[in-house]
Amino acid sequence: MRVLVVEDARTLAAVVAEGLRDQGMAVDVAHDGLVAAAKLDVNAYDVVVLDRDLPGVHGDVLCQMITERDDRAMVLMLTAAGSPGDRVSGLTLGADDYLAKPFHFPELVLRVRSLARRRPTARGRVLRAAGVELDPVRRTATRDGTRLDLSVKEFAVLEALLHAAPAHLSAEDLLERVWDEHADPFTNTVTVTIGRLRRKLGAPAVVLTTAGVGYRIGDPAD
Repeated sequence: MRVLVVEDARTLAAVVAEGLRDQGMAVDVAHDGLVAAAKLDVNAYDVVVLDRDLPGVHGDVLCQMITERDDRAMVLMLTAAGSPGDRVSGLTLGADDYLAKPFHFPELVLRVRSLARRRPTARGRVLRAAGVELDPVRRTATRDGTRLDLSVKEFAVLEALLHAAPAHLSAEDLLERVWDEHADPFTNTVTVTIGRLRRKLGAPAVVLTTAGVGYRIGDPAD
């Protein structure tokens, strides 16, 4: 899942972004509406966590810009303007959910995950391929019925590969979907994470590598 946090309070933005990353999400940050609009033009996001009172381009305008897109992200307004009237006006602008500051962080995580599932292009609830099943809602993964004990990043990589199956994802694709725009494209973090995931999935290997193309989930006999 890829999330854009748009918040001009830098300390709060950093805390929200780091907390969402700890939950396995790829998170980008923008501190004003102009930067956010530029990121939205070049990246595909599942959810935008949006402050209303932004410099550059106001959050209300940015919300309307997002909702006018064909393949739009879901919008969670996160703002100090928390009266019933503020909530109604925010939802009227096209926001999909509204959370007032101060907020309880676990609630923010639940709302972001819920919005991602509600996104029109979101896949079905349980992902299956080559004997592997992953439930993004319950955060569980199994192989041939045996529960897998995966780290946050291993789970996110497996989820991305299952979403793409039977197609390949390159290391660059995985960096974009599982990490974020600050990930070093020359790092070996994808290779290391894939290696750990393969060991936990066991034999025979179902995370397959095609030289020069990338990784996919499938039967080795295919």
